[in-house]
Amino acid sequence: MNDAPDFKQLLRRSLVAVLLGTILVALCYWFVDQPVSYFVHDQKFGRRFEFLKWLTYPPPIVQNWFPLVLVLLMIRRAWGPFHRCELTLLAAGIAVIVADQFKQSMALVFGRTWPDTWIDDNPSLMRDGVSNFNFFHGGRGYTSFPSGHTTRTLAAAAVVWIAFPWWRWAAVAASLAVAVGLIGMNYHFVGDVVAGGFAGALVGTYTAYCCGLATSRERLQPDERIFSSDR
Repeated sequence: MNDAPDFKQLLRRSLVAVLLGTILVALCYWFVDQPVSYFVHDQKFGRRFEFLKWLTYPPPIVQNWFPLVLVLLMIRRAWGPFHRCELTLLAAGIAVIVADQFKQSMALVFGRTWPDTWIDDNPSLMRDGVSNFNFFHGGRGYTSFPSGHTTRTLAAAAVVWIAFPWWRWAAVAASLAVAVGLIGMNYHFVGDVVAGGFAGALVGTYTAYCCGLATSRERLQPDERIFSSDR
């Protein structure tokens, strides 16, 4: 029996996901982004609920430590094959780092302005009434789309989702927490978060597949060592 994942099926599903994500982002742009951003600003959620800011802290902190984790995992590999949890951690680290770079490239292409003025006197919806895309504009003031926090979070969450199905609730909870924090603080438009979620999930899914976490045999035997010499 062939346990290899079907990458052709994955590609088809990815194209459907890209199409769905594009439609959702367009709907957010036309009907959701500005009303939600104005509502959050008027209600002063960021001042009233301090915990919303805390929800946005984990993604950059985790990314900062992942290179060290990857180095330690490579040292650990010298003493034998990875356990499934170790390979999952490896895949999550790679996915987060790749997803962040992917986000940077997308931000350069789309050049969207921010909901509020945060960086280098950037134009924003709250101050200047703009929420548009400025393709290939460049500059930190035009990097709102997609959300980097969401991209990184969903990249790691997708790896966990595939590797450990019984921990999917945690992946969903972490993703929702970051999204609520970003929107509640008015750091990002809803469309930015949606786009980041789709981009991160795709990167994480492909990373998990390439690391061998998506085969049926490994799903049934989560404690099995992989990359062992007897395969």
